[in-house]
Amino acid sequence: MNSPQPSRRAMERFAPHVTHNGAKQRFEATVDGHVNVAHYVLSDGKLVMTHTAVHPSLQGRGIAAALVERALAFAKAEGLKVEPVCSYVRSYLKRHPEHQALAA
Repeated sequence: MNSPQPSRRAMERFAPHVTHNGAKQRFEATVDGHVNVAHYVLSDGKLVMTHTAVHPSLQGRGIAAALVERALAFAKAEGLKVEPVCSYVRSYLKRHPEHQALAA
């Protein structure tokens, strides 16, 4: 018997636990045994967001958004500007104008 798929509303409420791994310069969220990441490089007072990766089986669950939100909160707390090299981060910032002040 197949398990029912979670509703869109349930998926939107899903909030993975995101941690900052400064040694690897990335934010991480482990979900269903898969480590999902948002990589960055610190450069000249900027958090340069270089790549966001979510396991294919987990896409569409808001994990990338949670990773980026955590990175933006970190940048704000540290007084850093964000340079969105990663295409996902660029599109996220366009969809969320409340974070425009952080853009480099």
